[in-house]
Amino acid sequence: MPDAARHEPAPHVLGGAVPPTPRGLRPRRHTSWARCGGRHGDAGRARHRVPALPGILQGTVVMDVLHLGLVTYNLARGWDLDLLIERCAETGFEGVELRTTHAHGVEPALDAAGRARVRQRFTGSPVQLVGLGTVCEYHALDPAEVNANIEATKRAVDLAADVGAGGVKVRPNGDQEQAGVPRARTLEQIGRALAECGEYADRRGVELRLEMHGSVAAAPDVATILRACGHPSVRVCWNSNAVDVAGGSVRAAFDLMRGHIGLVHITELWNRAYPYRELFGLLRGSSYAGFCLAEIPESPEPVRLMRYYRALWQELADEGRAP
Repeated sequence: MPDAARHEPAPHVLGGAVPPTPRGLRPRRHTSWARCGGRHGDAGRARHRVPALPGILQGTVVMDVLHLGLVTYNLARGWDLDLLIERCAETGFEGVELRTTHAHGVEPALDAAGRARVRQRFTGSPVQLVGLGTVCEYHALDPAEVNANIEATKRAVDLAADVGAGGVKVRPNGDQEQAGVPRARTLEQIGRALAECGEYADRRGVELRLEMHGSVAAAPDVATILRACGHPSVRVCWNSNAVDVAGGSVRAAFDLMRGHIGLVHITELWNRAYPYRELFGLLRGSSYAGFCLAEIPESPEPVRLMRYYRALWQELADEGRAP
């Protein structure tokens, strides 16, 4: 973001200009997903090809479509980095968010050499390191606990910058109404903490992504947090929560977040209670050109599940697309 834009209100509904494509989405030349053989074909080919999205000319740089990726929570929690990249490449998942504490081992304790190896591993693969997933949160009553989470966020930002991740996911995870603290005061506290973290992330070239999570996951609460934060490097991670849905639609919640979304988490696409067709249409209509990351449970047949998930996601995401 230009220096002049720093500390201005966030875009669209909350004021300001619509931001550019989320950080971490690198242009790449797409080749056919059907040609990615993986374990069941040419494994070497799978490591060097990226699945094409239907309707896109082969060999062209794609920046204006939705992209499918995976959160290691929980399907891939037990996979090391090589297996994670192999399975994503094999099944057409273009990117990953590495959630902390999982078997991939990408943690702040990594030394400089280890960070360089992680960066090189993704640079040499068709899978993008979309971001790092933390459990940092800022709603505690104890200021020392809030400060500890701010410092943990900064360490995660440093790691993201070193390994080439586009962003760091954090969360607002609760309120303190039972302790007698007005909800608005806690939301403001979260926003102020995010402003400090966002300024640090901006200096490192990393996006901070606020997951819509916990008891303050509703879009009006998140909008209040964003107003209190006011930093353009702090974006929203849309989390596909039941609270988004009103009258069978997510439009009202989406409109509050429109222009702020830097990442999207999606879950069980078969769940008709959540209008994924509408969500993907709203994302396309808002010029979102980033990742939709699957956050799904473990499976005894992970590759088979990922193939089916990719196929269903493609049908839902492509519905209504102009020919």
